[in-house]
Formats: sequence, C-alpha cells, structure tokens
Amino acid sequence: MSVAASFEIEYLQYLGPDGTLVADLPPEAPSAADILPLFRQMLLVRTFDAKAIALQRTGKLGTYAACLGHEATHVGIGASMRPEDVFAPSYREYGAQFMRGVKPREVLMYWGGDERGNDFSGPKHDFPWCVPIATQCLHAAGSALAFKLRGEDRVAVTCCGDGGSSKTDTYAAINSAGAYALPFIQCIINNGWAISVPRKSQTGAKTLAQKGLAGGLHCLQVDGNDLFAVLEGMRRAMERARSGEGGSVIEFMTYRLHDHTTADDARRYRDEAEVKDAWTRDPMTRLRTWLTAQGVWDEAQEKAWVEECGQMVDVEINAYLESKVQPVEAMFDHLYADPPADLLEQRAAAIALEKRS
Repeated sequence: MSVAASFEIEYLQYLGPDGTLVADLPPEAPSAADILPLFRQMLLVRTFDAKAIALQRTGKLGTYAACLGHEATHVGIGASMRPEDVFAPSYREYGAQFMRGVKPREVLMYWGGDERGNDFSGPKHDFPWCVPIATQCLHAAGSALAFKLRGEDRVAVTCCGDGGSSKTDTYAAINSAGAYALPFIQCIINNGWAISVPRKSQTGAKTLAQKGLAGGLHCLQVDGNDLFAVLEGMRRAMERARSGEGGSVIEFMTYRLHDHTTADDARRYRDEAEVKDAWTRDPMTRLRTWLTAQGVWDEAQEKAWVEECGQMVDVEINAYLESKVQPVEAMFDHLYADPPADLLEQRAAAIALEKRS
C-alpha cells in the first residue's frame, strides 16, 4: 500500500497554566519589558468587558458578546499586525480592534443598537462586523488577492470561531488563499462552543487547524491562552505571507469563560465543572505570574493600572451614554440614490409611528 499524503499539525505552547515555561522561548520572543504593555492591554480589555456586561444588565446596552478568556489571543493578534494590514474580525475581537484604533465607545454604540458604532475610528481599510457568521473570511481573502495583484506588502487577517470554521464561507476563503498563494491568515478562535453546540458535535476534524490543509495552507495549532505562543504563531504566519509563501490557518485553543452573549445562559448546556477547570488556564493569571517572577510586575502596579483602566473605560461609557440618538428615518438614509416607492412608504410609516409613541 502506498500513501498519497500524510500530515502533522504542530502545537505551540511556551507558558504553562501555572505561569512557568514549558518550553524555551523562541529567539524572536519579546522581553518581559515588551510584554508588559500587552498585559496592560489585556487588563484594559477585561475591564471593558466587565463594565459592558454591567451596562447590559442595567438596561443601558443591548445584547453584548463577551470576550472573557480570549484576551491573550485577541491582543496577540492585534500586536502582530501593521497599520497597513487589513483586519476582518468577527464581533468579539475587541482587544485586537482597540489596538488598531477602534474606540470602546463605538463598540458600545454598536451593541446599543446604533449602526454608527460600526463605522470604526480604526483604519478605514479594516472591515466592519458581519452578523452572518464567517462571511468576513471571504472579504479578507478578496483583500489578500488585491494585495498580491498590486504587489503590496500587506496581509489580510480574519477571525472566526470554532463554529464559524464549519461554514462554507471559511472553506471558500481558505481554498482561494491556497490556490493563489495569498497573504492571508485565517485565525480560528476555538473557545469550545458554537453558542450551545460543543466543538465535538459540529465537526469530525481532529483539529480545526487541519481545515486549511485541503486548501494548501500552512496549518498550526496554538495555546490561545499563552500570549507568547500567540505572538510566535502570528509571527510565523506573517513572515510566510510577506515573503510570498502563502497563507496560514491558525487554531487558537482558548475558552469562553462567559456566556455566548448576554442573551444566552450557558448553564443550560455547559457543565460547571468544565468552566471551573477552564479558569485554571486563565490567560491573565498565567501571564501575571510570569511577569511577577521576572520582577517587572507587582500587586501595587496592578491595582493602580486597573483603577486607571476603569477611569478610561468610564470616559468611553459616558461618551456612549451621551451620544444623541438618531431619528428613526436615519435607517432609511444612504441606501438608494432614488429610493423605491415601498421604501418611502415604510419611511413615512416609521416617522408617523415615532411621533405617536
């Protein structure tokens, strides 16, 4: 018997859950001093996340998608990109987007039901959020094709969840990236659950990283709770993309420590023991332990920074709460140069309804 093909998926991990190194850091790894600002960014994201949930619970925000537990993955992705690169995120990568200039008040505005929040202050070549799962992957592949045709030194990075990795949009993007050797990176944020569907029930693949193999992309699985592993995985993929070696699929192994959104109750389908075990792999705890051991972080610094983060987020919350609500007819504007008759009728009906309310 002959073998037509065989493969292995490399797994990257450097920092264990207890904050000690389980493997030698690569030569390109940042120093403790360089990691420190990224840890501060992770603390900012966690502070924002907690306050956003509190806003929703008090009726001041609509449904909100928490990112608790994803901080290392999101910040590592954001730190690995250049301003001229393109980011096509899902609706949960706040850490990466904040690093690219998106304002927290815009995120709040979006989840507060105002579409102006999706007109981000970050690079205008980055994409807004797509509600249909994984459609952003195709947008990233198209951008990567444009970069190659123009000879531009730019990379398109996109994110989807473990559930989104089973969508045809993801497969189509991967296939295009492989066929044309595009500067494209598909980040699969494997947090264990596609809303209420466990990862084992929505795909038979042994890893999600291997989904890129059929398209001819380089595939890697990374401990998404280990910032060093995230940075190294992204560094390799960026280097391949910029040197013309083609795209990559990176599966980041993390966990969704909160419900899918504030409209969800994960206790209905997820075992408490599983969540408790996941907290032992918390990305914040392990990195804090390592930084403390390196002598560059202590409890006093953290207390001061958390307080500062709270103040920074409060400024953004106040800006969101003070933003003027658009008139109801605004939802009909900028859709057509010459609106069809039925749309004009709907617009008039909406205005009349608002006046009566």
